[in-house]
Amino acid sequence: MTTVDRGLAFLFPGQGSQAVGMLGELADEHAEVRQTYQEASEALGYDLWQVVAEGPKERLDATEVTQPAMLAAGVAAYRIWCSRSPVRPGWMAGHSLGEYTALVCAGALGFADGIRLVRERGRLMQSAVPAGVGAMAALLGLDDERVIALCAAASPPEEPVSAANFNSPGQVVIAGSAAGVQRAMEAAKGEGAKRAVLLPVSVPSHCRLMAPAAVAIRAVLAATDVSEPRISVVHNVDAAVHPEPDRIREVLEQQLCGCVRWTDSVRAMAGQGVDRFVECGPGKVLMGLTKRIVAEAKAEAIFHPDSLEKALGLVQ
Repeated sequence: MTTVDRGLAFLFPGQGSQAVGMLGELADEHAEVRQTYQEASEALGYDLWQVVAEGPKERLDATEVTQPAMLAAGVAAYRIWCSRSPVRPGWMAGHSLGEYTALVCAGALGFADGIRLVRERGRLMQSAVPAGVGAMAALLGLDDERVIALCAAASPPEEPVSAANFNSPGQVVIAGSAAGVQRAMEAAKGEGAKRAVLLPVSVPSHCRLMAPAAVAIRAVLAATDVSEPRISVVHNVDAAVHPEPDRIREVLEQQLCGCVRWTDSVRAMAGQGVDRFVECGPGKVLMGLTKRIVAEAKAEAIFHPDSLEKALGLVQ
């Protein structure tokens, strides 16, 4: 019999955590990985696991491939957890793309529907902004308000730039036009930022340049079955829980142009008594951010057989 642990939250990473060969060791020991990717491949019409396992990297890094690959990775890791433990989390959240993974694992989206939805999301995002027009950069060492202000000052209407991801205290990602991002980076250095680094991305996510993609995805979401989640999902745009299917569609649309309020999302869960976090998918980026946001929290990540055992130890 399963039990719900309201002090436990599961987190799902977004684009950037993918790598050729990811989850390979888990796949060797747990059939859920290959099974999950087989289901994803059937939904997509090509062998997604082959791309994940063998590359080439350029193919895996193509946005419309990366997004289904990452969603499948998170679902596979969560399925392994469910096969090993009767404990279910009381909360879920995902960073950007990872929000879709959270909704699949929470029962709000069917897996095949989720795979097809994020493939289309990736395609729409890539087509919204021509290559080289947009950019993203990470700013380290400035508080949120200073980043918002310097972006506003560096952002004429024709070359916008704005805060995109509030990842943790002192770590904000900005996005927008390439020229606007460059101006904001120079301003950040002048304000005393520890680092201002361009990110290797093909699209400027979570800014108003994604407006064409947001408009287009509305029809895709309207045609997708959405149910009330069985597990509370904290959403990126407002760090709040929305059980209503129509409202979930709205916040997913808003997410394309809106900020990822990750710091607020983790704090919201901690405020509800969450003291243990498990990241599902390749890498441990969110695990690191979580510990910076809530220093006393325990966090583990499921991406390898050894890390799986550590994660299971959080409920034993």
